[in-house]
Amino acid sequence: MQTTTPMLELVDIYKSFGDVEVLKGISAKIDKGELLTFVGPSGCGKTTLLRIVGGFTTATSGQVILDGEDIGKLPPNMRNTKMVFQSYALFPHMNVRKNIGFGLKLQKWPKQKIDTRVEELLSLVHMEGLGDRTIDRISGGQQQRVALARALALEPKVLLLDEPLSNLDANLRVVMREEIRNIQERIAITTIFVTHDQYEAMSISDRLLVLHEGVIQQIGSPIDIYERPANEFIAGFVGYVNFLEGTVDAIDEKTNISSVITEYGKLELDHDQEDIKVGDKVLLVIRPETVSLSPSHGTERPNTFHGTVESQMYAGNLAKYTVKFGDKEMVVDHYNPMGSDKFSKYDKVKVTVPRAIHVLKR
Repeated sequence: MQTTTPMLELVDIYKSFGDVEVLKGISAKIDKGELLTFVGPSGCGKTTLLRIVGGFTTATSGQVILDGEDIGKLPPNMRNTKMVFQSYALFPHMNVRKNIGFGLKLQKWPKQKIDTRVEELLSLVHMEGLGDRTIDRISGGQQQRVALARALALEPKVLLLDEPLSNLDANLRVVMREEIRNIQERIAITTIFVTHDQYEAMSISDRLLVLHEGVIQQIGSPIDIYERPANEFIAGFVGYVNFLEGTVDAIDEKTNISSVITEYGKLELDHDQEDIKVGDKVLLVIRPETVSLSPSHGTERPNTFHGTVESQMYAGNLAKYTVKFGDKEMVVDHYNPMGSDKFSKYDKVKVTVPRAIHVLKR
């Protein structure tokens, strides 16, 4: 997906509203055909950044470069970008077909050409035969498809999606998320998607741009963000995580194994970060699904802590346990638990931590 010139480049974007600085030097490159998601907690600046790309908000400083051209001073209608708003912003007095063809009509396309293009788009979003329906006679998911088709009508270079699924129920969100991704891949359009839903961001994106308090915390693939978070904020924001503090006691250069001392005992971990040295204070990022649980008796394993089950929840495909060690707790997830040991509250158990966990330097 790498190209010589990115389709979109953000260069040192700052934005203030009065005395409040919302964006603090945002720089990023988006490749042609890529789906990049801006994700972060409410108020982090993701929608403001999207609106700056679309021209609906003016940056205090910085550049928005589209396919090599600085478009930062152009109004929205002069940029080769199109936005799908959270509210869809459809015209209730127009039917589906007229909504989709509205931009084409403004561009003075011939009627026959408009009709042909609208039919192509109805087919693309799987709404064949519904062109004459009024907006109040189609479902929320269908309205979302109409808004998407309208945005794609003039074949923009970049499609901007501002939390387009937030008004849909949970099941329909999943369906439409997959549909958006399928359409985006089919026509290979560069897309920026905005959501506060971490799972949604992980499942739809080529890469994620994680924002917090107006600053980029990390840009990377879903795997990078989840398995190799750059800092404690990202580790805690994307999925649930158990944190455990420790000190690097030794590093075996031959085996590339580090020994980390924690308050509950020693752990042997894969050493794959050159910036971490003996004596460093570290934070261990332990995902619940990577930890195994077993009865407290039997053969001792490396990287094992003994604890007590504080709570348990069984949901068929998942058994979720909270295990207490002294004054600390660790959450353990067992997927497909039918064939594994099951534990009850107050059971004595062993928790085994894998060697391949992510380590953050304090």
